[in-house]
Amino acid sequence: VQLQASGGGLVQPGGSLRLSCVASGSISSINAMSWYRQAPGKQREFIAAITRGGDTNLRLALKGRFTISRDNAKNTVYLQMNSLSTEDTAVYYCNADDRGDYEWTRPVRVDYWGQGTQVTVSS
Repeated sequence: VQLQASGGGLVQPGGSLRLSCVASGSISSINAMSWYRQAPGKQREFIAAITRGGDTNLRLALKGRFTISRDNAKNTVYLQMNSLSTEDTAVYYCNADDRGDYEWTRPVRVDYWGQGTQVTVSS
């Protein structure tokens, strides 16, 4: 499975961005698609995930500003980010794994990572 993320860039504080991630290859082996981010000097952190069936899991601290969605026909997951602040500056990574609806707590058996896209929030 290959994951291609795009949509990052430079945005001013208070602005918005929408990231996209397209999955290709043996996509029948994956279900949930997720977004993570890693800021300089920090550990990678989970942002949000969504299954083929539309079940979502979202980092509570980002609820209300970030929204995850998915177009199964296009094998694409999106991350809409609003009211961005400098603290949102990070490399954003796309992930895909085999978890299905309501399976967020079970161990992942198969997962894949994309190459990351840089988001910089600065005036």
